[in-house]
Amino acid sequence: MANTGNSTDGDRTMYVRFQQGDEDGLRDALSDLDRGETTSPHFEVVFDDPDDIHRVTRPKNLELLRTIAQYEPESIRETARLVDRDVRQVHTNLEELAALHLIEFEQDGRRKRPTVWYETIEVDLPLSESDVSRDRANA
Repeated sequence: MANTGNSTDGDRTMYVRFQQGDEDGLRDALSDLDRGETTSPHFEVVFDDPDDIHRVTRPKNLELLRTIAQYEPESIRETARLVDRDVRQVHTNLEELAALHLIEFEQDGRRKRPTVWYETIEVDLPLSESDVSRDRANA
């Protein structure tokens, strides 16, 4: 996951990409940092498995992400209450989202508080495999 790059208007967007990241954006951000310039955060996660993209966009996971971003619940239990679901099921889904690098847990005593650091998710799923195939052939 890359945490540097350019973003506009202070919008914190998580870019979810399939098989190919934004190498130009990362390179530009690193150049800015080398020159001592401040760069806006760029959050990106790249998945090679299409099932991971499905896990991100599953309705129950999107509901959890929206709830966390909007209400900033103090615990997994509060998150479950907000979405009106069983705590164990919510815990399982939150662990999955953490494994996908889409949420973090802040430990507060015995409680784990789910957090997100972005306001929007943008999914980039190329329909043409020619770019990916060409890149692999040239590697």
